[in-house]
Amino acid sequence: MPHDSARSPSVLDRARGQLHRWGLGSQRALTLVLVAMTALATFGLVVVPLWVPPSAYILIELLGAFLLRLRPMIVLCTAIVGQVLAIELLDLSAFTPGIWLTQLITVGALLSFATHREGLGLQGAPGELMLVDLRDRIAAHGQVPALPAGWSVDTTLRPAHAEAFSGDFVVTANRPGLLELALVDVSGKGQEAGVRSLQLSGALAGMIGSLPARDFLPAANAYLLERHWPEGFATAVHLTVHLETGLYTVALAGHLPPVHLHAGSGKVERLPQLRGPALGVIEDPDYVTGTGRLGPGDSLVLYTDGLVETPGRDLDLGIDRLMGAVEALLTTRRGGADDLLRAIAAPEGDDRALVLVRRDG
Repeated sequence: MPHDSARSPSVLDRARGQLHRWGLGSQRALTLVLVAMTALATFGLVVVPLWVPPSAYILIELLGAFLLRLRPMIVLCTAIVGQVLAIELLDLSAFTPGIWLTQLITVGALLSFATHREGLGLQGAPGELMLVDLRDRIAAHGQVPALPAGWSVDTTLRPAHAEAFSGDFVVTANRPGLLELALVDVSGKGQEAGVRSLQLSGALAGMIGSLPARDFLPAANAYLLERHWPEGFATAVHLTVHLETGLYTVALAGHLPPVHLHAGSGKVERLPQLRGPALGVIEDPDYVTGTGRLGPGDSLVLYTDGLVETPGRDLDLGIDRLMGAVEALLTTRRGGADDLLRAIAAPEGDDRALVLVRRDG
């Protein structure tokens, strides 16, 4: 897998370059431009009110919410409120109570949004583009290297409530003759879990290709303990498959067991629950490894708890539903990872991830 330094310019880098070419590379310049736009809106509102309605301020505020950090956003909102007050006090135009209420709600909502975004370190347009860039980097860590004929890996990741970021991610290693990957579920969901996913996925992507397979989960656990995150734990399933023989090993860190479809008998088997605590909980845990073999036509399904867990219902029922979908779709080769996810119809209140490893018959 190439290092980040070898990557082509990111979305964030290109956006920054474009802003600089326009002379808007600094927050000060952007703030001055937007405040000048409010002055023009005020002038138009007083001189040609039929063409410039009070809602023009809201458009500028929305533009500011996209481009500005918190402090410049406060400056912009203060300028707008000041001009509206001046118009009212000088009797240059008449604002209805509804207009006042709309402006107050808009300013309050956008400042609250800017405050929350700055707390996450996502500031202005570069911050939004940074999210896109970071999401691409997380996805890159899970790209499966080219596999020999007869093998395939199909992955689907769905964030809770269709958000941009997920607490579930995949990391892979590039080793000749060996498929090695880990499916990880970081505690929490949404953007906060996504930020932790980025940091953890970057670290694990480096570990999984350079450490012996047996040392991967212990090293991941030690790394997570060092972070001291408020919600500092994650679950993981680590899989290695010898592509010549189909023999595989799997180890769990607080994760749900994979499901194995045996093509010869049509049997769908949930692998025995293996011991091992979640990552970031205790020091020096003991992770026990299980083994199996993927024969021709077999499939192995890895998944996160969001796919099978429904509040108020037994977790085993969700796993049974997954096994039923595996039997219905995979024995006839009629579906992939996305089809399995749709068939299970898991609630969207949690992140959901599924990895499907297949050996063709």
